[in-house]
This record gives sequence, structure tokens and C-alpha cells, in this order.
Amino acid sequence: MISNVLTSITQRLPDAVRDRLYDAVSQLAAGGALLVIILFLSIVSPDFLTADNLFNVGSQVAYTAVMAIGVTLVIITAGIDLSVGSVAALSGVLGVMMMGNLGLPVPLGILGGTLVGAGAGLVNGLLVSVAGLNPFIATLGMLTVARGLSYIVTDAVAVFGAPDSFRLLGQGVLAGGIPIPVLIIILVALAGYVVLNRTRLGRYAYAIGSNLEAARLSGIPVRRYLTSVYVISGALAGFGGMIAASRVASGQPNFGIGLELDVIAAVVIGGASLFGGQGTILGTLIGAFLIALIRNGSVLLDVNTYYQQIIIGVVIWLAVYWDQFRRKRLAAETE
Repeated sequence: MISNVLTSITQRLPDAVRDRLYDAVSQLAAGGALLVIILFLSIVSPDFLTADNLFNVGSQVAYTAVMAIGVTLVIITAGIDLSVGSVAALSGVLGVMMMGNLGLPVPLGILGGTLVGAGAGLVNGLLVSVAGLNPFIATLGMLTVARGLSYIVTDAVAVFGAPDSFRLLGQGVLAGGIPIPVLIIILVALAGYVVLNRTRLGRYAYAIGSNLEAARLSGIPVRRYLTSVYVISGALAGFGGMIAASRVASGQPNFGIGLELDVIAAVVIGGASLFGGQGTILGTLIGAFLIALIRNGSVLLDVNTYYQQIIIGVVIWLAVYWDQFRRKRLAAETE
């Protein structure tokens, strides 16, 4: 009955409005789940709403959220980036080495690590857009290459030597009590929103993801913009790696193993479609915080870490199922 009513209403709407309606429903579902978890943890755990715990959640989710914003652009183009965890590790160790071994000041070290990530993203983008490799294969190769390089340059041991001020990036607090990692999330999210909604890159990313051939025939320089989104994803993976390195004041070559799964999950849970053409920055942030709270709540409630993976996996199933249902519904309405 409800399904028939929804179909009757949406059939009368223009395609663009209908797409936005389904996107909004996806975000509301993820946002509702986030609120339910917050309410539940507030009731069952007296430690959840403490300043220390909320600070830890904000700090821990920072690098995941930053990286997920970059991957959002890639997924909107119907691509995928499996390399972000390994690229973050490589960027983190090289950024710390730039500060510790070369004596670069902290801002330049952070920039250097971010540029390492951008370079990896450039390789990914060229492999996809010029060489014509499937994004899954191209970024899977970068996952292993970047991880191998991070072990080679460090001899598989942690790298130290960065100035103490480097800790501020991942651990600092502003005068008003706002954690610097949370401020970083806000700034990167705002930049991502502007790119997606106010620039040619954002419009073309949606167009490429919706219909690659139509975008090419309409004159969009597909190769250039596909490469650009992978460069952005790589740069944000590099920056996320520097945030993570700052939290432990060292470059860890084994950082980020499996992190790409959390990053992609955050994007998908937030309403982005793995088939391309759909996704928002707000939805990605909701997805990232949802995963972070599931993990944080599991720790507070002393839940076995293996159950965390099961819970997150089920949430991913539900998100992908909704995406498939939405696409089938839209296809039926256009017939």
C-alpha cells in the first residue's frame, strides 16, 4: 500500500526532483539510524557523552571522513578507489620523514604528504581514464604498490622525528574547545560541497556517473575530469594519512589496512550509488559518523570487535539493497 502511494506521488514529479527525493530519503534513513545510536548509547553508557569520549570520536573519525569525501567524488563517477588506506600509510610515513629527516617545517611536511597522495591519485586517474583500466583493477594495483613502497622506505618499522607541534593536527584543541580534527572535517566538507554543487567538476562528475557515453558525446572532456576526481581522492587520502600520523606522532607503514572498506562503506551508507550519478557530502559524513559510533559504542559496551564487523556489514547490505530498490523503482516509473 505504502509502495503504491509512493509510486503514485513520484510518477508526477520531474526526474530531477524525483532523484533528489530518493537521495533525501536515503540520507534521512542514515541520519535516523545515527540518532537512534546516539540516543541508545546515551542511555546505556554513562561514558558516551563525556567530553573525553566525544573528543576521541571526533578525532578518530576525522581521517576516515576526510578520505570518504574524496572517495565520494570517485563513486559519483561510477568509479571506486580501493587504494586510499595504503596511500594514506605511504603519505603518512613520507610526510613524517620529510619533517624528521629533511627538517621541513610542519606545514610543508603536511603538504608534502598530501602531495604524495595526490601523485598516487594521478596515477590511478591516468590508468582509468587514459589506459582504460577498470577502476577496481587500477586502484587495487595501487593498493599493493603503495603498501609495498611504505614498507620499503621504512624497512617496515615506524618512523619518528616529527616536531611536537605536528601533534596539533590530529590532537589539538582550539581556544573554544573545538578539536582541530573536527574543524578539519567541517572545512573539507564545505569545500567538497562547493565542488560538487557549485563547480563544473561537480556537475560533470554527476553527468559522467549517470551516463558516460552521453557525457562524452555532449562534449565533456571525460578523461580530464575523471583524472581530476582521482587526484582529489588521492590528495585527501594523503591528508587523512597525515592526520592519522599526527595522532600517534609517527608514520606507521601498516596503517590503514582494511580502512578502504570503512571509507567506501561510509559513502554507500550515506546514500551514494555504486552505479554512479548519486551521492552527497552530507550523506557521506552521516555514514562516517555512523560507523565511528558503532565502533565507539562497541568499545564502551565491551562488545567483541568481530561483532562490529558484522553490524557494519549488515548496514552496508541494507544501504546497497535500498540503492537497488531505488533504481528499480525509478526504472519502472520511466517506462
